[in-house]
Amino acid sequence: MAFARLVVERAGGTERDQLAETVWPEGLPDTWASALRSVVSRVRTFVTMPQDKPGDAALVAQGGRYVLRVPGDAAVDVECADLAVTEATAAFADGAFAVARQLASGAVSNLRGSFLPSHEGEWVNAMREQLEELRLTALEIASLSSSALGDEHHALRYAEEAVRRAPFRESAYRCRMTAHKRAGNRAEALRSYHQLRRVLAEELGTDPAPETEAAYLEILRAPEPRAPQRPSATLDPFLMGVFEVGRTASAPRPCGLGRVCSGHRAHGAAPSPAPSPAA
Repeated sequence: MAFARLVVERAGGTERDQLAETVWPEGLPDTWASALRSVVSRVRTFVTMPQDKPGDAALVAQGGRYVLRVPGDAAVDVECADLAVTEATAAFADGAFAVARQLASGAVSNLRGSFLPSHEGEWVNAMREQLEELRLTALEIASLSSSALGDEHHALRYAEEAVRRAPFRESAYRCRMTAHKRAGNRAEALRSYHQLRRVLAEELGTDPAPETEAAYLEILRAPEPRAPQRPSATLDPFLMGVFEVGRTASAPRPCGLGRVCSGHRAHGAAPSPAPSPAA
C-alpha cells in the first residue's frame, strides 16, 4: 500500500502522516513513527537498483514528505489508462472512431481487476472510485466508437459491461440503446430505455434525464427497419414462355446462326444446318 501511494503521488511526494494512515487505516499504532520508517526502508530496498549510486536514492525524505523517484521510462498502468481515456475522448470528438476505440479498449484492459483488493481505507477507496469512473468512461467511448464503426458486437459488449458495473448510470444505458439502434434492433433499444426508467423509478424515485428522453424519442420516431428486398430476376427472352402459367411452351425456333445459341442449347434444340457458303 505504501509503495502504491508513493508511486501515484510521486510528483509532489506524500506526507508522512498520510502515508501512515494509508498503511494503518484502522488506527495508528503507538510506535507508528518507527514502524513507518521500517515500512519506508523496505520500500526503498525494493526500488533500489544495483547500478544506483550512493547519492541517487530512489526514495528520499524531504520536508516531512517521502518522494519516490522512478526511471523516466517507467510505465504506470493507471496513468497509462488515464492518458488513453483523455486522448480517446478527444479522438471521438474529432470523428476518429477507430483511434478512439483502440485507445479506450486499451484503457479498459489496463484497468482490469480491482485496485489493492486485499486492503481498505480512505485513500484506497477514493482511488477505487476514481479508477472505476475512468473505467466506465473508457467502456462508453469504446462502445460508442464501435457503434460508429458498425461493429455492433463489441458496441453491445462494452455497453453491457458498463451497465452491469453501474446499473444507475444513464450514459451507459444510452450506449446500449445506441448499440441496439445501430444494429437495427429497435425493439431492444426501446426495451433498454424502459428498463432504465423502471430502475430509476423503483430505486431512486427519479425519471431519466432530458438527454436520455431525447435519445428515446429519436428511436421511437425512427421508422421500422425494412427487410431487404430480393432483386427481381431477369428472365431470358427465350425462357419467358416456359414460366407462363397455363401455357405450354412451344419448341424453340432454330437459330439462323451457324451454331446453337446458349438459350437454345439449354433446352435441347437441335442445331440448324449450317448455311451454304453461297447463302
